[in-house]
Amino acid sequence: MPTFSTYDGTELAYHLVGEGKPLVCLPGGPMRASEYLGDLGGLAAHRQLVRLDLRGTGDSAAPAAAPLAYRCDRQVDDVEALRAHLGLARLDLLAHSAAGELALLYAARHPSRLASLTLVTPSATAAGIEATPEDRREAMALRAGEPWYAAATAAFEEVLAGRATDEVWATLKRFNHARWDAAAQAMVAASPRQTNQEAAAAFFGEGAFDPAATRAALAALAAPVLVVAGALDGGPRPAKARALAGLFGHGRLTVLEGAGHFPWLDEPGAFVRAVAGFPDSGTHGGHAEEEAAEAGGARPA
Repeated sequence: MPTFSTYDGTELAYHLVGEGKPLVCLPGGPMRASEYLGDLGGLAAHRQLVRLDLRGTGDSAAPAAAPLAYRCDRQVDDVEALRAHLGLARLDLLAHSAAGELALLYAARHPSRLASLTLVTPSATAAGIEATPEDRREAMALRAGEPWYAAATAAFEEVLAGRATDEVWATLKRFNHARWDAAAQAMVAASPRQTNQEAAAAFFGEGAFDPAATRAALAALAAPVLVVAGALDGGPRPAKARALAGLFGHGRLTVLEGAGHFPWLDEPGAFVRAVAGFPDSGTHGGHAEEEAAEAGGARPA
């Protein structure tokens, strides 16, 4: 397991999966070990995944200045230190869920260091785009036929009322998956042991974001950007993902029709086709291009 020393001396670990051109992968959670990304539904057959364990998670050490050093904006320098360690003049960067925040801040601070950016069902508070309870309810309504629907919607109301427990969160997380199968259940069951709760609480700390400044920087980004959304996901809904893609000069949105928040589990074939072929010629010359991808392939939206 390779490691490197970041700007404050913290020893961080990363995991190499597959072969080919490196794709640096940032895990969400927030602050969940990169183990849950696996091979991203088979993407490792096309790219070498460089899965970073963020500070204090997985095999990476905790910083001496915890919890302050866990704040999202303070981890941007960890990504830059990894780029330098890998010897890459520019990197292809993929971020899932809450790591979308970290990737957006990296893109704003180090635009010349990005070759491409892939945001998978991303959180985007850093750019002033947030999932609302109404977004969540809209997505939840798509699952009304599920046998667990009533229990999961009740769990959502418990969270909103501030009465969340581990059991409530586990029930609510069923909405993250298109199918409540063994793979989805294993993903949810592994989350507590893979997540640094102290770090997660500090990740969105006060002062982490300046949306106006970030949006201005992202508009000038020269690198192509792919936003991957799940049609069943509540955070972000496809409309919010479209708005995020529209912030970039070379933004593209792909909506995976049969996917929730973990699209490489729900629609691995469509996910790999969308991501492995990005960036490719002719797909990022315009502003906020869009397509919808299904299990059988991709079609114009």
